[in-house]
Amino acid sequence: MDAEVVEQDRIFMRQAIAEAAAAVRIGEVPVGAVLVRAGSVIGRGFNLRETSNDPTTHAEMIAIRQAAAHIGHWRLLDSTLYVTLEPCVMCMGAIILARIPRLVYGCRDPRVGAAGSIYDFSQDDRFNHRVAVTEGVLEAECRSQLSGFFQDLRSRKKNARGTSATDE
Repeated sequence: MDAEVVEQDRIFMRQAIAEAAAAVRIGEVPVGAVLVRAGSVIGRGFNLRETSNDPTTHAEMIAIRQAAAHIGHWRLLDSTLYVTLEPCVMCMGAIILARIPRLVYGCRDPRVGAAGSIYDFSQDDRFNHRVAVTEGVLEAECRSQLSGFFQDLRSRKKNARGTSATDE
């Protein structure tokens, strides 16, 4: 991979990280995504499952919907999806159905990852579309953002238990 592509991947992954930071501000799990075509962002999103009470509002799904609306077509050919966390089965299904040719993600999801960790739908020859995957772009930053969120969440829950026990 040439240096220009590697640098472009970092630039757009930083934008996905910024999307994930927006999720944190509203109490959502920090996963962010940007969909890029011809060097321009055509869709972006961050997790909204808790806010929307909708299990399909993952960052990738929101970015894909926005991009399809932007270009006026469901086929998102000649595009790259950047996401901070490896997509799940649902999101990989949407990536394949949207014909997105390239996926770049920050860190693996050892619980539900479907682009190499638990499953690898990207190269499954039973599907009519393959997805080129680049993993590990700004991995430390993506992992830190997620682990920091969950550490803070555990700490708040522990403090809330401690406070309620002393209030009684």
